Amino acid sequence: MNLSTHKIAVAFASAVLLTGCGTPAIISTPIENIDTVPLKTIPLSDTQLKNWKAADLVSDTIPGMSVDKAYNEIIKGRKGKTVIVGVIDSGVDIEHEDLDGVIWTNPGEIKGNGKDDDNNGYIDDVHGWNYLGDSTNENLEFVRIIKKLKPKYQGKTLSDVAALDRSEYQLYIEAKAEYEKEYQETKGNKDQYEQIFNQIQVSHKALTEALGKEDYSSAEVAQLNPETPEMKQHAGFISQMFGFANGDERIPDLIANLKEGIEYFSSSLNYNLNLEFDGRKNVGDNVDDLTDTAYGNNNVMGPEPDKKGLKHGTHVAGIIAGERGNDKGVDGVAQNTKIMVLRAVPDGDEYDKDIALAIRYAVDNGAKVINTSFGKYFSTHPEWVQDAIKYAADNDVLIVNAAGNEGINLDEKAVYPNDQETTGSEIANTFLTVGALNYEYGGNLVANFSNYGKSNVDVFAPGVKIWATTPLNTYEYLQGTSMAAPAVAGVAAMIRSYYPKLSAAQVKQVLMNSGLSTKATVVIGGDAANTGNFTELSKSGKMVNLYNALIYADKMSK
Repeated sequence: MNLSTHKIAVAFASAVLLTGCGTPAIISTPIENIDTVPLKTIPLSDTQLKNWKAADLVSDTIPGMSVDKAYNEIIKGRKGKTVIVGVIDSGVDIEHEDLDGVIWTNPGEIKGNGKDDDNNGYIDDVHGWNYLGDSTNENLEFVRIIKKLKPKYQGKTLSDVAALDRSEYQLYIEAKAEYEKEYQETKGNKDQYEQIFNQIQVSHKALTEALGKEDYSSAEVAQLNPETPEMKQHAGFISQMFGFANGDERIPDLIANLKEGIEYFSSSLNYNLNLEFDGRKNVGDNVDDLTDTAYGNNNVMGPEPDKKGLKHGTHVAGIIAGERGNDKGVDGVAQNTKIMVLRAVPDGDEYDKDIALAIRYAVDNGAKVINTSFGKYFSTHPEWVQDAIKYAADNDVLIVNAAGNEGINLDEKAVYPNDQETTGSEIANTFLTVGALNYEYGGNLVANFSNYGKSNVDVFAPGVKIWATTPLNTYEYLQGTSMAAPAVAGVAAMIRSYYPKLSAAQVKQVLMNSGLSTKATVVIGGDAANTGNFTELSKSGKMVNLYNALIYADKMSK
């Protein structure tokens, strides 16, 4: 269908009566059967962009989760129960101005006395646990596999390997192939970025002197009349760089982004892909022994004084539960929520052991929702994590998981963690995988990086340019399915807060069944030549919507 020629079609279902303790009855009707909306022809304002995940598709023509509508029309005046959300991530800046009031405190632990007061196996775990200790950087899993198996299989062919070892040998071969591909790609990217960076600095300096200012526009460069071949070359190069810039991005911003990219690729080569690097040596445990649990510490902010490594986890926490109504940087999706911090995701691939133990910690210490915004495509002990997922299901805990950012079909390639048996059946009904939405409703609705899958992705939620908390009282835009998952975790926390009798499995069904859908044809995996119906990209075919979810939860709870 032609998205630019249709209007919003909203079919109102029969009204649902929602009542709160001592509050007037609220009549609300779910948003249904949305076919298309008028496409916005102008960019979102700064205010709209910073809050787009909370926008309403009907009134704002922005595919948010109707968070503000839900608070204004349903939540207002109603009281809910406190819900603990476990955030398994890189750590969280628990001192952040927009998070310090929503951090979970272990009621059974006495701070700083060096004792395991609540007998849960962790000493002074006041706000959670740090499974990484003083470690920050780490190899990717396929690098660790190569290092472990190289002495056994280097130089051997399949015919040299005993039948019982052939699956392990195949894993080694696959890891080597992935390493070669990733190493060459990363090295090539670093070299290219450095080449551009060196040239842009020279040309930018020349144009700054010619134009008398550093923050010039592409129009000013176009109007420049170069007097020498060298200046003409500088102007042409800078004009080309403006073509690569995003929106109104200026050259100083582009230079900063290039520098950040060089640092990223350099770090990958130095740590993630470095066969000589051992990021685990200062942790001191046996990563292949799940019973070896006496490691880590209670410093959930990790060892870095600049808190740089906390960016990802701090951003995730802010999306879920940034303090609402405090006139600071961000309003999280959920109120009545406490964030339990579990530092288990390094700069590199996480260990299955850490994730399995972190899930079990969250379950045992009262979390009702767990957010897992991480993933990898190789796993040495997937059964440990799957057993932990089953443990969460058995104890009525919902896990909200990021689908991943490679733009691939997860029905064809497994990502870890997941809830799939080798037969394809699900091991638990309380594990929800989330893909990412763009703020543009129409053909570009699905984020160009988002993974998808009719069987292995459950829902979609906002994940492009999400404004939230970052360390040291700052705020930034980040994007990824890592941002979409906590948006849904926040909705799940709201359902568990206001409808605590619903089970984790029921909350998952609420999230999947109450969302908004569209028959729109969308670009898949960022490939303009690859398009399909939005409803075929996830199991539910829907976008999570808080307003509808609360109405649906109310009906289910009766």
